This record gives sequence, structure tokens and C-alpha cells, in this order.
Amino acid sequence: MSLRDDIEAVLRAWNTHEISRGASPIIDFDCFPGGPEGEPISDRLTAYRRLAALRPAASGVLAARLDADLAFLGHVLGERPSLDDYVRATQGCPAAGWPEDYMAQCAERTHAALSDLGIGWGPQTNSELRTLEGPLDVSDAPDAIRQAAEDLEPAIREATASTAPYRLTIETADIDAYWTYWLDGAGQDVRLRLNLPNVEFTQVGARQFALHEVLGHGLQSASLTAQAAAEDVPWVRLLSIHAPQQVMLEGLAQAWPLFVLPDDKVLITRVWVTHYAQLVLAQVHRALNAGTPAIECADHLRAWIPWWTDKTISGYLTDRGTDATHRSYMWAYPAGFDWFAALAEADAKVSREVLHAAYRAPLTPSDLAELWPQGPAIGGPGGPVRLWKPPIS
Repeated sequence: MSLRDDIEAVLRAWNTHEISRGASPIIDFDCFPGGPEGEPISDRLTAYRRLAALRPAASGVLAARLDADLAFLGHVLGERPSLDDYVRATQGCPAAGWPEDYMAQCAERTHAALSDLGIGWGPQTNSELRTLEGPLDVSDAPDAIRQAAEDLEPAIREATASTAPYRLTIETADIDAYWTYWLDGAGQDVRLRLNLPNVEFTQVGARQFALHEVLGHGLQSASLTAQAAAEDVPWVRLLSIHAPQQVMLEGLAQAWPLFVLPDDKVLITRVWVTHYAQLVLAQVHRALNAGTPAIECADHLRAWIPWWTDKTISGYLTDRGTDATHRSYMWAYPAGFDWFAALAEADAKVSREVLHAAYRAPLTPSDLAELWPQGPAIGGPGGPVRLWKPPIS
């Protein structure tokens, strides 16, 4: 077997071990279903040793993937690397952050978009925006998402030149976790789970999440599967959220409306609200990991995003401060979103090249920067690790 195949065999065995102990899987999408599994793994230390034994022979994309797996395993085994070191090793970009003037620009853009819809800035902002988005009953959500995906699929296929088929299953869940929608699967089989306690269904939201989950993650993963079947690809065919392709996956999924529905005024406003919130969370992500007291971080989030409840805020703090998976993975959202939002305003030839490439390989931040050298710094250009007064109150 090749080194790639050896890595995949260990990852499959490690994944089986995590599932057997009631933990979350470490494989989120399998682009080579039916691949061989290595010798059984009975503990995480054994997984670490087996992957570490493969590292000396690795280079390029395989080395980057192994470094991510080893950093993640080291964390769950008790290591506590600095946030920047950990994010660099797992997500492939720095946790540099964004300066105060850029944050102010993003806040002003979001405020202006809301004002244009007649929505004020305060505790009722989100509920007022949801009213404009057109609330949907929970029972109507699966059909609305399917219909939105069907309507928007031609635009995504044209933008990416993907011809890969996919089969969608929609399930519901009731889990005390941060996520509202989650997509996983294998090959062309895509499963979308709706976490009912967190879901606020709207007609606009159906379009947003059809783009994010179904045509973003789902069709993209199916497209990577098709590419892996068509040629002997050099990359590991098992996607994990602690690995460096996640910046591209989450960034593009969040930004798709800017590429294909730029005139959908209400949806684009929701996109800018989400982008703004992700950058604010990035501030807190860095501050919390630099030792800022949790209550100060919570007060900062309440000041910058006044419609969030303490329950919402406490979940975000826990994810970014103590959880080995989310301490890494949550950085992919602002890092990727900000880069792809900028790409949506770039030359059409550049964006077309990136979008085509993104549905053919699990691109890392280094790959993205190579495709668009003039693009913004992924992970931010750098900014002080401190919490400052919001520009809008």
C-alpha cells in the first residue's frame, strides 16, 4: 500500500475506536467508502504512535494531514499548545486575528444592511430579521431545504463545473450542542441532520442552508469522492474537521450566497450578520485562550452582539476554550469566511479558478493563497489580543 493508504487505514481504525467509546467520529466524510481498515486500535495513544511512525516518510499534503492528526491527538491526550500553534498545526493558518479598524468597517457594513431593511441594532435585531426572512414550521423545513437545493443546484454546478451525483437524506436530532445543521456521509450519500433545539426555520434560511450544507458540504464532498474515483489522488480521502481543508470547506459554504444570490437582499444581510458575528467570536477565541476571564469575554459578546442570550454565549465560550476539536475547528469559520467573502468581490477569472479547484481537491489555506496570492491573509492580518468597545451600540 502507499503511504496515503497506510494513513487512511490508521485513521479508519482510530475512528472505529472513538465510536466504540461513545465519542464523536473523527471521520466526517469518507471520500473512499469501503477502504481497508488497519489493525484495531484500543486507545488514543496507540493511534498517536501509529500515525507518528508514518510521519518521517511524509511530505506535502500527507505531512500536513499527519501534523493535524498528531496535534489533535496530542491535545486530547492532555497537551495544551498555544492557540496559534494549535490552529497552525490543525487548520493550516495562523490565529492572527483582525485589527480594530477592520472590525469597525464590518460592523458598519452590517449595521447599514440591517438599517436598509428597517431593522434596528439591539436585543431584537435577530428576531426582526427572522420575521423578514419568513418563519417556517419545523415540519416544513426538510421540504423547503430540498426545494431550495433543487432550485439552486444549477447555479452551483455552473460555478464549480461539478457533475458529481449525490443522494440526500435529511434527519432530525435533539442534542445539546452548538450546531444547528450538520452534514456527514460517505461517497455520494449525504446525510443532513437538523438539531431541533437550535433550529429557527425561515424561508430565507432554507436557501442559506441549502447552499451551505447540501450544495456546499454535500455536493462538494460528493465531488471530491468522484475525483478520488477518477484518479489516484495524492490527498487523504477521509475528511476531518480538525484537518486543514476545513478552512476552505466552511469558508466557501458560508460565502456561497455572495457568489450566486448577490441580489437577495434579506439573505445577503443575514450573510453579513453572520460574517460580523464570526469575526467577533474570533476576537473572543483569541482572548479566552490568552487568559482573559470568561465573564469578560461573555460581556464583550453581549456588547457586540446584543441579541445573543447567555445560553448561546456560554456554549460559544466552552467550545473555543476547552474542547480540543472546537478550539481548532471554530477558527475555520472566520478564517475561511473572511477570505471567501473577499474572493466574491475579486476578478471573475480568479474566483472561477478557485471555485473549480475547491470541488476537485480538499484545498488547504496554502493552496488557496497560491491560487489567489493577492487575497487577504487567511486567519487575519494580525491584531492585538484584547477586547475593545464596539463601534455600534
